Amino acid sequence: MSTSTKKPHSKFTELLHTQVRNEFNASQQYIALAVWFDKEDLPQLAKFFYAQALEERNHAMIIVQYLMDNDQPVNIPSIDEVRNDFSKAAELVELALKQEKEVTSDITTLAKAARDEDDYQGEQFMQWFLKEQVEEVSSMSTLLNVIKRSNGNLFDVEAHLVREGGGEGADPTMPRVAGGAV
Repeated sequence: MSTSTKKPHSKFTELLHTQVRNEFNASQQYIALAVWFDKEDLPQLAKFFYAQALEERNHAMIIVQYLMDNDQPVNIPSIDEVRNDFSKAAELVELALKQEKEVTSDITTLAKAARDEDDYQGEQFMQWFLKEQVEEVSSMSTLLNVIKRSNGNLFDVEAHLVREGGGEGADPTMPRVAGGAV
């Protein structure tokens, strides 16, 4: 027997549904950035953004799993148009940084909504995302600084990505991903 732990029409639940859409939008935008770098023969930057796309997809599916675990309806949304037209690498990373700052604001709003509704499980669930956003904004800020300091030599940026590696590996504290993480 399954019992619902959330009010069906709480602000927190509504915001979670919106965040699923936001995460899928971010994933698609990161694919567009990866493809741009791939077409420019910058494989490390492409790899970085392909990985970011998967990470954002996983974030959406974490929220989907949370909704399912709490007997909430789940509707997979359509996404917005993505930007594909860029002329220089800094534009792409500036867009990614702006996107991550917007997601941070959205996650903060979600955490506040859970707290305001005395939804302690929801508030605890959002803690992982808050931590994740610190990492995401920091990563994009660093990449943008490296690009700016490279004075147009994107091979230096590629070398930086190789030297710094692809992250710290799997996060054992990450909530369960619907269908499994990819």
